[in-house]
Amino acid sequence: MQFSAAQIAQIIGGKIEGDGEIKVASFGKIEEAKAGELAFLANPKYEEYLYSTHAGIVIVNESLILKEAVAATLIRVPDAYSAFAVLLEQYQKMQSQQMVGIQQPVYIHATVKKGDNIYIGAFAYIGENATLGDEVKIYPNAYIGNNVSIGNNSIVHPGVKIYHDCVIGKNVVLHAGTVIGGDGFGYAPQADGSFKKVPQMGNVIIEDDVEIGSNSTIDRATIGSTIIKTGAKLDNLLQIAHNVEIGCNTVVAALTGISGSTKIGNNVMIGGQAGIVGHIQIADGTKINAKSGVSKSITIPNTAVTGTPATDYVSSLRSQALVRKLPELEKRVKELEELLNKQSK
Repeated sequence: MQFSAAQIAQIIGGKIEGDGEIKVASFGKIEEAKAGELAFLANPKYEEYLYSTHAGIVIVNESLILKEAVAATLIRVPDAYSAFAVLLEQYQKMQSQQMVGIQQPVYIHATVKKGDNIYIGAFAYIGENATLGDEVKIYPNAYIGNNVSIGNNSIVHPGVKIYHDCVIGKNVVLHAGTVIGGDGFGYAPQADGSFKKVPQMGNVIIEDDVEIGSNSTIDRATIGSTIIKTGAKLDNLLQIAHNVEIGCNTVVAALTGISGSTKIGNNVMIGGQAGIVGHIQIADGTKINAKSGVSKSITIPNTAVTGTPATDYVSSLRSQALVRKLPELEKRVKELEELLNKQSK
């Protein structure tokens, strides 16, 4: 597919500087782009490449002041990075819309309700009483269990497993290998030292506009629902335990684990490899630094924490700075002790 600068500017609401009829057919990094490709410049560190790039079109910030002539056609927008994201999203949708129909072999139970313009890839399994909304894309080797509901425009990538009774909203993206609705980790200790499994009778609800990265696991609730709320963005390789709730527009980076029944607020940011214990609450707007271990509730909104156990971000940084100075402080203490000993004699 080819697009002119004028068409692209209309999609992202930009202003053209240069040839509005020039066309591009693919994307490239500004430092590597070739003729016929589109690039963007958001980070000032890469500005030098703007004057040498072979890209036909470059999306730039409105505020950018040129230091020399540019061969490429520029499209100026308030935020080049966000505009580029919008353009990629639209391009992806156009590609996705071309994928329609049901490949063979597949298994689709006779009771499945199918919306318009859906795509089901080869070797997919769609269980009894499942519901697929309009424009849903089910890629090959996906498993959709009984009574699962998937909303309009959602995408289930290869190898995703969605267990029975789970609910997936609209515009959701589940990347390859993710498992939705596996059993929560619930076992009751017995008098003889063994553990008896507690049946996990709930489900998982993923609301609209959520994206979940590859090979993440979200466990079904013991009773009730594990809930990922509207607009949340979850990275690869996450463990979300039973009855957890993750708030609207919260982002969670890779390798994080959240234990059972913890409630995460809205607009929370959780760094990679963080660990959060069960049965606590994390207030709206909290920022949890990478590798932090959160062992108690955070009740004050917009708090930033770091460390294990996680403590106030600024105080923790000061403590780390003091720890680095301990050898110097020890030396000074010894010098003061020697001085005091000499004065006392």
